[in-house]
Amino acid sequence: MSLALAALSHAPSFGNVDPGGTIFAEINEALGEVRSFVEDFAPDVTVIFGPDHFNGVLYSMMPPFAIGAQAVGVGDYGTGEGPLAVDSETARELHALTIAQGIDIARSERLEVDHGVMQPLEFLFGSGFTNPFVPVFVNAIGKPLTPMARIRLMGEALGRAAQQLDKRVLLVASGGLSHNPPIPEYDGSPEPVQQRLVSYSPSKEDRTAREGKIIEGIQAIADGRASSAPLNEEWDQKLMKVFRSGSLSDVDGWDNDEFIAEGGSAAHEMRSWIAAFSALSTAGDYSMVVDRYWPVRTWGAGFGITAAVPQNA
Repeated sequence: MSLALAALSHAPSFGNVDPGGTIFAEINEALGEVRSFVEDFAPDVTVIFGPDHFNGVLYSMMPPFAIGAQAVGVGDYGTGEGPLAVDSETARELHALTIAQGIDIARSERLEVDHGVMQPLEFLFGSGFTNPFVPVFVNAIGKPLTPMARIRLMGEALGRAAQQLDKRVLLVASGGLSHNPPIPEYDGSPEPVQQRLVSYSPSKEDRTAREGKIIEGIQAIADGRASSAPLNEEWDQKLMKVFRSGSLSDVDGWDNDEFIAEGGSAAHEMRSWIAAFSALSTAGDYSMVVDRYWPVRTWGAGFGITAAVPQNA
């Protein structure tokens, strides 16, 4: 019935690697603004669009997008682990309403989600939250990727579906702007890598050790002891300009390979933002009420925090 949006970057480095200067304090201040915005909106349910990092969604079945009617957290980077407070009835209704519009979105009764979904929810609602939500997986790294227009159309269909609910729906987008972490590809990789991308169920100790190495690598970049591909502030601002303007059909002409060339290996996490803003746009023109961006060079990533509401709200 009513829509609002919060779009947030996520980062393993958050709380683990000091970005330097006043950046971390500024990010936390902006998160506080968004939390207040969400509290004032008082959503009945939250629909979060987010990626996975080959932790929960693997090549055993790699859909372009999927709605989770039940979900579990994998518990990476200190985020929630185990069964989550998914509003299953609403998730199934949204799935039916979306697929009826000709969007072939999958449904999972056991969607595994990592920090790409959990970190923004915990930013907004706190660790161990019980606020009802619906996770929407948006593939960002499992190639081949759909044309960008399909993401916009999926978001619009889900936005129209959300407006058919008798609920106040908060749309949340999760994803980094430009950043370039090492990401394995199935095609052409050695068999052990391919097997890892099909089936991955590490022990808690193995996951912790792997994450520790990643954090150490980011810390080395922050300390100047290692190099990283630079973030692309100009590209980040190009995307932010589109989200601010509401001209979301602009994304239809964006080339997938160019997206990576400009924004880095994980730039397609912005598909979650495209989907969420497209969903919001179905309620008419919107206005940004929080609009913050930082080129965090010590993290090697652009970091954005926004909130928006329909102008007729």
